[in-house]
Formats: sequence, C-alpha cells, structure tokens
Amino acid sequence: MSAPEDSFATPRVAAGAFFLDASGRVLLVHPTYKDTWDIPGGYVERGESPASACRREVREELALDREPLRLAAVDWAPNDREGDKLLFVFDCGPLGEDEARIQLDGRELDRWEWVGRDRLDEYLIPRLARRVGSLMAGDTEGGAYFEHGVPFPGPALV
Repeated sequence: MSAPEDSFATPRVAAGAFFLDASGRVLLVHPTYKDTWDIPGGYVERGESPASACRREVREELALDREPLRLAAVDWAPNDREGDKLLFVFDCGPLGEDEARIQLDGRELDRWEWVGRDRLDEYLIPRLARRVGSLMAGDTEGGAYFEHGVPFPGPALV
C-alpha cells in the first residue's frame, strides 16, 4: 500500500523573466546545451521564492540585477520526460539602457536576441511559444494561469 503523499504532485518549479523592447519584441536567450531558445530563467532552488529565483537567474545569466515588477503568468506544464512542472513568468519591465550591459558567460548561454511574435515558433518549443505569444499580444491581464501554454480557461472551456 502506498502512502497518501505518494499521490501528491511534486512539480519542478521554474521562474522566467519576460522583457520587451520598445518595438514589442521579447528577449530570448540561447542555452548552449539545447537547440531551442528560451526566456532568461531557470529552476527555483530549495527554500527560494519564484520571484527571488527570477532575479537570481537574470543576474547569473545576463549579469543584470533586475527586480521582477509583477507576476505575468503561471503555467502548469507537465511532460512525460520531466514530470510535473510549474512555471512562473515575471514581467521584468523594459531593459532600456541595461541592454548594453548584458554579459553572457558563454558556458550556459551563448546568444541573445530580440524576437517578434511572428517568429516565436522558429525559436521556442510549442508550449513556450504559446505562453510568450499570449503575453506579447496582451491576451492576459497579468497573473494569468496557463496549462501547457494555453491561457485558462482555454477556448474550449469558455
């Protein structure tokens, strides 16, 4: 007989930073260890809040100290390979002059680029492209809940 806690969800939790430029393009980064691009961010460490993890990851990945401004989205995105995942995306505001100070270490990330909504599918996995595209389009008011990158309630639930 299994213990009741064996049936509890124990998701991996990640936090990402959402930056838009003056032209409405999103900042994407290219990890050295995979073929697709991502938004800046990473996994939340034990005892760390998602907002603190977002700030830490931006500091580690871009060499910028940016406080998240607000929660933009939470996405429940389990997958067969990695299991349950809970992904927090924070609006970190426009970069402005900080863009010139971005420094990648070359080990974890090797490139960054501003990408328009019409090109997200070329860079991102489908659920991330849906999530980022919805945020770029202003389809959500902030603090939106997603499942697999689709705003909830989705079209079939309205």
